[in-house]
Amino acid sequence: MKKSVIASWCLYDFAGASYAAVITAVIFPVYYANHIVGNAAGLGDLWWGRAISLSMLIVAVTSPFMGGIADRSGTRKMFLVAYTLATVVCVSMFSFLKAGAVLEGFWLMVAANVAKEGGFVFYNSYLPDIVPWQFRGRVSAWGYGIGYVGAAASLLIALPLVKTGHLSWVWLSVSAFFLFFSLPAFFMLPSREPAAGQKRKSGFRYAVEGTKSALRALKWLWLENRDARGFLIAYLFYQDGVNTVIIFSSIFATVSLGFGPSGLVALYLIVQMTALLGALMMAGPTDAWGPKKVIMLTLVLWVAVAAAAVFVRQKGQFLVVASVAGLGLGSIQAASRALFSRFIPPGRESEYFGVYSMIGKTSAIAGPLIFGLISHLTGSERPAVAAVGALFILGLAFIAPLRQPGPPSSL
Repeated sequence: MKKSVIASWCLYDFAGASYAAVITAVIFPVYYANHIVGNAAGLGDLWWGRAISLSMLIVAVTSPFMGGIADRSGTRKMFLVAYTLATVVCVSMFSFLKAGAVLEGFWLMVAANVAKEGGFVFYNSYLPDIVPWQFRGRVSAWGYGIGYVGAAASLLIALPLVKTGHLSWVWLSVSAFFLFFSLPAFFMLPSREPAAGQKRKSGFRYAVEGTKSALRALKWLWLENRDARGFLIAYLFYQDGVNTVIIFSSIFATVSLGFGPSGLVALYLIVQMTALLGALMMAGPTDAWGPKKVIMLTLVLWVAVAAAAVFVRQKGQFLVVASVAGLGLGSIQAASRALFSRFIPPGRESEYFGVYSMIGKTSAIAGPLIFGLISHLTGSERPAVAAVGALFILGLAFIAPLRQPGPPSSL
């Protein structure tokens, strides 16, 4: 393991956390739902859910094939850079949005989210390349852990701008943060050239070969490996729950509990710190116990959190529930990434993580739509929260019987 490479990989998570915190979790969802759309009768929830769901659908459809192309052509780093720059440009363009620009905001958010989530396919695919099998759990947790620090830092930068009403500068600060802290990864992460003696081909040929590779990966994972299929089904359900909680938590806190901008940032900072604590606490156990046990433990925690969130009526109660949720946030994501990496044959990281991303982003299609629809139809977000809890129960039911893969030689 080369420490500088691992550090640059983790720092990219630090960079991307600015987008996750400000754009998808805390400030922009409320700004879009309440200011751009207007959230009368849950209409803002509905449009926000549509934007997230459509963007995740696009990422889900394209990720396996883009990953296959990257592996076959040796252009993984190029794709990582291109997707990152596209995210930076789209977020900076949020500065031009005005009240009532519902469609403009919708399409800009779709483009930004496709670029950001698509780029993380290539970022995730570096994990098995740069870290030995026996250390992937802890390094995966380190990445998420430093990401929570990045989220906290970006929110602390954004808070004074929000208080003074300089929202356009918030989006520009996210763009600058993401770009600046991505630079070490651009320079330090290894490039992968096509195999020696392999002739370079046209983009179309790489696209055809990449698509075939992605389909083979999907076939093996889904049809020929029972445990891989079971994990992906479980991941589909519980990641849907996690994504929906992240996407709607700030809107729920604002609409149902009356949190203001400062309260939202404080709430999210608390969650980030408990998420960091949870990720670091479970980094060693993820390797020692195996990631499956860590995932099951955190799913039990998430079921309890969803049940409690339905009944909270006070801000203090919600702070406690959110803090407990944070403990399970980093550990479940890091353990999931580490567990899936055990299914991947060497040299096919991008295409397999493309499938992983396809499942993860597919899981972000149904949840936000269901949450937005239930909120709109019932006029309350609490029944929508209860529906999210059911997703964690389904994930736990599917992952419980699985056998955990052993070392790479056993694949």
